[in-house]
Amino acid sequence: MSDLTLDNVARFSADGFRQRALHQSGGPLDTAWRDHGDHLLNPQFVDITRELKLRDAAVLVPVVDDGDEAKIILTQRTATLRKHSGQIAFPGGAVDPEDGSPEDAALREAREEIGLDPRFVEPLARLPQYYAMTGFRITPVLSVVQRGFDLKLNPTEVDDVFEVPLSFLMNEANHQRGSRQFNGSERHFYLMPYENRNIWGITAGILRTLYERLYA
Repeated sequence: MSDLTLDNVARFSADGFRQRALHQSGGPLDTAWRDHGDHLLNPQFVDITRELKLRDAAVLVPVVDDGDEAKIILTQRTATLRKHSGQIAFPGGAVDPEDGSPEDAALREAREEIGLDPRFVEPLARLPQYYAMTGFRITPVLSVVQRGFDLKLNPTEVDDVFEVPLSFLMNEANHQRGSRQFNGSERHFYLMPYENRNIWGITAGILRTLYERLYA
């Protein structure tokens, strides 16, 4: 869908996001994962990760309907978690056997972690999977969330929850790059500092993919 089709919809509104999510560019999901985000920066790590025994996971990318300026809900994980402790994350986790789909898993995890009632959530589409060196194959589930929800944090998993304007996260000027040594090799990643928060790693990689497929 071209931007001309979206002339009557605010670029960073929930309606604009919905239309872009349903008509995203960048090739079919099952092959596009390699061409986006920090996968594109680290092709050697992606190949290594795909050879691991991966567990399926899903995250909810919750875009809150707030007029012309939609927001994305993000969490800060507790410092006591075994993996990704203290980091900024989307609500989400492993896909359990009883989950019928990644969408079901993402909605369940969002309810368990931050008390987000699925009645307020409209799942729309998926992004290409993200392959994490921590052993997960993550499906990001794009969604629109209507106001009226009340959140209740699970203190064993989440220290805080906050919202970031979609327009900030989808502005390439706010996408910085960093690198670290990992097993003797340099690994590159995206960073998106917002106020006193440092959004990086998997979350920034997914957000970068969102930008590339919907807003670039």
